Amino acid sequence: MGWFVGFVVYALVWWTLLFCILPVGVRPQVEAKAEDGGWRGAPAAPQLGRKLLWTTLLSGVIWLGIWWLVTSDLISFRDAWLAIPD
Repeated sequence: MGWFVGFVVYALVWWTLLFCILPVGVRPQVEAKAEDGGWRGAPAAPQLGRKLLWTTLLSGVIWLGIWWLVTSDLISFRDAWLAIPD
């Protein structure tokens, strides 16, 4: 896996994981008024910094697993019946 493909895979894993982690632990505002700039369905404390950190760390672990799977011969399309002929 080249560096560009590795970066693209990491970016895809990061964004997918971010959308999975965003709703975790979110509580809506109970008493929010539109005049004060609040909205009833908006999260009270979204903790975006913590979620971005967890997303980055977990994406790195998942990316390492994908990199290991691609570089190892555990799954190979070079020798199987789906192999591209030379």
